Amino acid sequence: MMKTWLTGLSATALLVLSACSDESAQSNESKAQSQETQAATQSNDNNKEIVVYTSRKEHLVKPFFEQFTAETGIEINYITDSEAALISRLKAEGERTPADVLITVDAGNLWLATQEDVLQPIESQALEAAIPDSLQDPENHWFGLTVRARTVVYSTERVKPEELTTYEALGEEQWNGRLCLRTSKKVYNQSLVAMLIARYGEEKTQQIVESWVANLATDPFSNDTKVMNAITAGVCDVGIVNTYYFGRLQKESPDLPLALFWPGQAEEGYGVHVNVSGAGITKHSDNKENALKLIEWLASEEAQQMFAGLNMEYPANKNVKPTEEVAAWGEFKADSTNLSKAGELQPAAVKLMDRAGYR
Repeated sequence: MMKTWLTGLSATALLVLSACSDESAQSNESKAQSQETQAATQSNDNNKEIVVYTSRKEHLVKPFFEQFTAETGIEINYITDSEAALISRLKAEGERTPADVLITVDAGNLWLATQEDVLQPIESQALEAAIPDSLQDPENHWFGLTVRARTVVYSTERVKPEELTTYEALGEEQWNGRLCLRTSKKVYNQSLVAMLIARYGEEKTQQIVESWVANLATDPFSNDTKVMNAITAGVCDVGIVNTYYFGRLQKESPDLPLALFWPGQAEEGYGVHVNVSGAGITKHSDNKENALKLIEWLASEEAQQMFAGLNMEYPANKNVKPTEEVAAWGEFKADSTNLSKAGELQPAAVKLMDRAGYR
């Protein structure tokens, strides 16, 4: 009986050990499958498509998106529209938005996106190291990617550069009937006037704008190219334009009798008004890691050389030099006032220009 009992006990033990072994194997297999699933999920997250809303024209962003995808394997789906339409769309979509990144031009528009609460703060040592403080939101909701100067352009046939000094000096008597401007309805001029308000206050800035209006040779034009064409045609002698418009026209007509002048370069001067195109991560992005990867890549030295060169803009990354074509226009001291002021004071600027009769 003892032998039979021991035999039965041994058999039972073997069955238990076998069952435990099977359970352990199943457990290990399940754990391995779980780890594989997690790894696959992580891989999918790492390569999750980025959705970009951008007001920049397709030919100015598509090459960079394609290059980013080639280097990272992360696809980019993008939608182009006006700044106002994209910001309104983000507000309407709320938490349902598919967008991860907003790219737009002018600090005023970027400031508006922040005020409308469609962007979130960004933490990035790479961006902080690359982009000067004046070209980023004080609370890091957006960072500049390219820079354009809004400066004075003049006829080389009828104006000597030593006759020019500052933006406000364009309202002096010597320029009566010789000044051309773009319409006040364009955000670029609104930002310029907003920055003058930041510098001088509303009362003095209104006097400056009124003096410009008094010196106009003709009604304001719809764009910067028309301003320059009017100067070459002899309608006026000086104007204010974005540098990349000058670059485009110069590329088409290298012998154009026009040149750029950098105002405010005296020791006590505040420098040239600059503005940016920039980017931020949308408030409700569910792909923040890849969104940040894209913005950091666009601010990298490699992308900045491409980005600024394509549209004849200046790099926002302080470690990257402009293209030879852009560098040929000469160096200048830029206004170091934080560009968030361009947005903050833009409503006041619009009202001021209207009071001054600048249409």
